[in-house]
Amino acid sequence: MQILVTGGAGFIGSHLVTRLLGDGHTVRVLDNLSTGKRENLAHVAADVELVIGDVRDAAKVEECARGCEIIFHEAAIVSVPYSVENPQISHDVNIQGTLNALLAARAVGARRVVFACSAAIYGEEPTLPKREDMAPSPIAPYGVEKITGEYYVLAWPKLYGVEGVALRYFNVFGPRQDPRSPYSGVISIFADRAQTARPITIFGDGLQSRDFVFVEDVVQANVLAATVPGASGRAYNVGRGERTTLNELAAMMGRIVGRTLEVRHEAPRAGDIRDSVADISRAKSELGYAPRVGVEEGLRTLLPAT
Repeated sequence: MQILVTGGAGFIGSHLVTRLLGDGHTVRVLDNLSTGKRENLAHVAADVELVIGDVRDAAKVEECARGCEIIFHEAAIVSVPYSVENPQISHDVNIQGTLNALLAARAVGARRVVFACSAAIYGEEPTLPKREDMAPSPIAPYGVEKITGEYYVLAWPKLYGVEGVALRYFNVFGPRQDPRSPYSGVISIFADRAQTARPITIFGDGLQSRDFVFVEDVVQANVLAATVPGASGRAYNVGRGERTTLNELAAMMGRIVGRTLEVRHEAPRAGDIRDSVADISRAKSELGYAPRVGVEEGLRTLLPAT
């Protein structure tokens, strides 16, 4: 089938594109290359149609959606600190951009939209693990924008007959995550510093925990969300269901590279969440989702063996 991936030149999007092409689909990518990179798609450049454009451009999104049965909406500003500093721009990309993708799906008759949501919607509600039936409580514009986008996506099936699925990503990591980008996850930054023997900075005491999930497992969840018949109108956590503290993460990386990493602690950042771990039982039972790559196994794809 023909598929549109917005943000398909980015970290997660490019891995998804690779999988979709491998499964025999025809793939079109819409990306403004603000954080995505052509080189992320260099290995499939001959097989993918790359359109340079912005999800804030409704006409361009609709143009790219024509002929597509599935739309994976990955394009977003994903930095919590950036959303705090630039709430208007973040709003325009993350809310209007999502609405544009949905309007395009409606206009061209696409069957389903799979939306990249985020665990940031849960905020600091202390109950762990996070379940999809918990009331959202975002503490930064990014989380507000993501739950707004999810509400839109899950309303679309009843309103317009376009199926919608939301995937609440926890802390995704893996190859092609740029450590120099302000949008990078903590693992890509730590891995870069571990390889260059530079100090690692942890904002806070390092006891804050995250549910780190390897990008290949996130791709698996997306493919399932696009194909499982009963998934429309549902939201799913996408993680491993395991907690790792930042101190544990630094120690794990030190073991892999064969030396103790220097860690510096600074004041916590505004908008950062203390603890997060996913209950993935809904995704397992309804989608057949089964994360396969452990945190240390995934880290070894980013760090040289010793």
